[in-house]
Amino acid sequence: MNKRNKELVNVSAINQYLYCARRYWYIKFYDTIGSSYEFEDGNLKHEYNSNRGGWTNEIYLEDEEIGIKGKIDVLEDGKTPVERKRGGQYFENDIMQVAGYCMLVEEATGEEIKEGIIYLYKQDKRVRIPINQQKKQKVKEIVKEIQNLDPDNPPPIIDNKNKCNGCSVRSYCMPFETEKLGEDGQGNLVEEEN
Repeated sequence: MNKRNKELVNVSAINQYLYCARRYWYIKFYDTIGSSYEFEDGNLKHEYNSNRGGWTNEIYLEDEEIGIKGKIDVLEDGKTPVERKRGGQYFENDIMQVAGYCMLVEEATGEEIKEGIIYLYKQDKRVRIPINQQKKQKVKEIVKEIQNLDPDNPPPIIDNKNKCNGCSVRSYCMPFETEKLGEDGQGNLVEEEN
């Protein structure tokens, strides 16, 4: 399939996919985003954004070559993407999201973007995230995985079940029940033989 025929992947989807591919699969194919305290709180924090010198709030960019699109929370000094996170820490999926935004800014400006920033609300702290070629390559690989997801074949249940507790699609995914019953590799439940 031609690159231009592939859907553009939202950069925030990279974060969701890396957090839990199965959760993302439900959201993508069944529009089951659901709701949770964390989801609602994050939305409220995004709505309550401020204007400061040298900042552009929520700029939308696309790159058809890589296959990504996204709305950057804040673009500082016209080139540094800032991603706001409600918690007090960040993870690898957050870093890959920032890398995706840096790639969008590179395409838009023609300049190499060597870092992005994660702003942690809980700590009122800015963390500079260096961006290198390995991170950019990883973003490209993840985008291909997302574009190749099959609506008839859900990803396996995540190993870290702690993520399931506050998940907004838990009532659809039913990870504990599904794991107990088993799946046939096509998302179909199978009964254990006695």
